[in-house]
Amino acid sequence: MAEILSQQEIDALLNNIQSGSEQKTEVNTDQEAVLFDFRLPNRISKNQLRIIRNICENFAESFSSFLVTKLQTAASINVTSIDQIYYSEYVLSVGNPACLFTFEILNSDVKGVLEINTDLAFLFVDKLLGGNGIGSKQIKVITPIEQKVLRVVAERIMYDLKKSWQTVDNLEFVMERFEQDIDFAQITSQSESVLLISFEVLVGDQTYLINLCFATFAFDNILAKMSSQKLSSIRATKYFGVTSRELLTTHITQTSIPVKVEFGTTKLSVKELLELEKGDIIKLHTKVDEEHKVKTGDRVLFTGRAGTINNHKALKIIRKILEEKKSF
Repeated sequence: MAEILSQQEIDALLNNIQSGSEQKTEVNTDQEAVLFDFRLPNRISKNQLRIIRNICENFAESFSSFLVTKLQTAASINVTSIDQIYYSEYVLSVGNPACLFTFEILNSDVKGVLEINTDLAFLFVDKLLGGNGIGSKQIKVITPIEQKVLRVVAERIMYDLKKSWQTVDNLEFVMERFEQDIDFAQITSQSESVLLISFEVLVGDQTYLINLCFATFAFDNILAKMSSQKLSSIRATKYFGVTSRELLTTHITQTSIPVKVEFGTTKLSVKELLELEKGDIIKLHTKVDEEHKVKTGDRVLFTGRAGTINNHKALKIIRKILEEKKSF
C-alpha cells in the first residue's frame, strides 16, 4: 500500500519547487572509466581464487619434497601468480619447442596443460639418469627416451595435484600425452578463458618455471563445490575431525625403522682376517650371560637375551636404555 503524505509534507514539497531549492546530484567527471571486457567474465571469484592458492601452496610443498629426494639438492617451489586469461594469450606465451603434458580430470570435461620449462626438463633428465645437472643441451628437442624419464616427473605432479585437491573433492588427474608444440595441445578454443597457475622452481641457485593451464568452461561443477569450502580447510576431506597431533601420531606409529641386534664385538688383525676360512670360530669379547644390545642406527635402545620361540630365533627385551646426550 502506497504511503500517504500529510498536508504539511505536501506544502513543504510545493514550497521547495517554487523556490528552486531542490537538491541536484553532482556528477564527478574527473573519475576515469574502467574498461570491462564482456567477452571474458571472471568465472572464478576472489574467494575461490584464495582457495585455489591454498591448494596450489599445498601442491608446491608436496612436490618440492619429491624434488629434494630425487635431485639430491636444495629445491623449493613458490606460487607466483594465478590469472584468468584468454587461451590465445597463453598459446602465444609458450615457446617452441616446449615440454608439454596434456591431462584431464576423470568424470569431468576439465582438461589442462602442464608446461615444464625446457631447461628444467633437461635438468630433471640429467639428474634422474645419474648426472650432476651441470651439462647443457644445444638442441632443445626432447627425445623419446627423455620423454619417458620426464613422464615419471609428470605422473608425480598428477599424484600431488590429486592429493592437494582433496580439500575440495576426490579428483583424479590423469595424464594423456606429451607434446612439444602447443598447437597440438588444444584443450579449448582460442577465445575461451583459462586459469593459468605459475610456479617458480628454485633448484640450487637457478630459477625455472612450471605452468598449469586449466580450461575454465568446464570448471563450474568444481567451482560450485569450492564455494562451500572454508578458507582454512587445507586438510584432505578424509582427515576432517582429526587433530594434527592424532594424524602425526598415527603416521609415526605406522612408520617402519630398521632394528639390529649386536651379539658381541671383537678385534682382528688384517692378517687374521685374511686367514679366516669356512668353519673357523671367532671369539667375541661378550660373555655368554651378558645382555645383547638392540640398536636403531647408532643408538642403543634396549638390551635383551637371545633364545628361541616356536622354533624361531628370538630376542627377549630385558630393559630399556636411556642414553645420555654426548657433550661436544
